[in-house]
This record gives sequence, C-alpha cells and structure tokens, in this order.
Amino acid sequence: MNLFVIGDVHGCFHTFLKLLERWDPKTEKLIQVGDLVDRGNFSPMALRLAFELQLAFKSQTVFLMGNHESMMIKFLQGLDFSNHWGMNGGNQTLLQFERDNKDPMDYLDWLKNMPLFWENKNVYISHAGLNTNARNPFDPQDKYSLLWNRQPLQNIGKLQIIGHTPQLDGNAKYHEHGNYWNIDTAAAGGMYLTGIKLKRDGALIEIISVPTDMRDLR
Repeated sequence: MNLFVIGDVHGCFHTFLKLLERWDPKTEKLIQVGDLVDRGNFSPMALRLAFELQLAFKSQTVFLMGNHESMMIKFLQGLDFSNHWGMNGGNQTLLQFERDNKDPMDYLDWLKNMPLFWENKNVYISHAGLNTNARNPFDPQDKYSLLWNRQPLQNIGKLQIIGHTPQLDGNAKYHEHGNYWNIDTAAAGGMYLTGIKLKRDGALIEIISVPTDMRDLR
C-alpha cells in the first residue's frame, strides 16, 4: 500500500473530514502524526472520528501520539499537577466534551495505546522527529523527544515525516539536509490541513492541502 500521512488536526473536525475525502483505503495506509485535539472547535468529534476509523479500518490506519495527546493522558490519569494541558488548549477541549455530553475518559485506553512512531525500511513517521540532542527520544519528559522536539532532525537514512512545529505560511516543507518533511501547516491557525501521499519507498506522489473550514475555529 501507498502511504497517506496527515498533519496536525487540532480539533479541526470539518477540515479533517474534507481531507479524508482524498483517502483511498483500498490502496493507501492512513497515518496521522498526532495532535488530534486542542485549539480548534471540535476536538471530541475529531477524536471520535479517528477512533471510529481505526475500528473500521484497523489494518489501514495508524494514529500516532502527539504531545497534546500525551498531555491529555496525563490529565485524565490525574497526574497533571501544574495544569499543563489546561494551559495548552485542554480547558477548551474539556468544555467541548461537556458541550457534546461526552466523557473524555472513554478514550483514555485508546490514547494510551497510540504508538510514538511508524516505520518501514524507507520511511519514519512521528510527531516531532528524531534529533541527536534527545537523551531518550521515547521519553515524554525529554524536550527533544519524538513528542516535543523543535530542533532540525538528524538524517537517519530514511525519509522522516513530522508535524508539531506549524509552518505558518501554510506550506509543507522539505528539509534536504535532514531528509524530512514537516506537514503541520497550521490548520488551527486558519491556514491548511495537509496530507502527503508517498510510495512505500518514500517517493513523493502528491501533497494535498485543504484550507481550514472556518467552522473549526473559535
């Protein structure tokens, strides 16, 4: 199967739904780089959509953990003593769950089981990418980890695909030196939600950018 990798959704449900119209589950594995929640108007609906897609297309979908899912998990486990998630969009997300009469605890087990990365022999996909400064790239407390890194990526001999750091001009960026794409095109900032289609060997097929649906923004 080819790969269809989608950037940071951040509660932009209607925009996410529009981009999914371009996914062919018969020929493409869908991989989303994390940060489904926070900032946009419809985090519960975006989360539910991802959850139901994985139920329906288990072998064709991968939803990776982003730093916002990590913060949400910590909060739901009662371990967010500094209200870190609340100050980074979580307070609004909780209000949206109340508005929709939904319980975020229903998703805790699913969120906890999100993988940090997906890879094959040619492509490595994560939320924030591999950087040489990380003591442990899989440690959510490490600021250079796969969840939090904002530094240029190391060239690992595979094409990396990441999100996390918004490209404020709305364009996905390829960095030749590190051999990686950043596809966070600031959907929650009113720009675009981007999907990149690749062959399994990492060869680029197509970049698709959908303008943010204004219903998704506060």
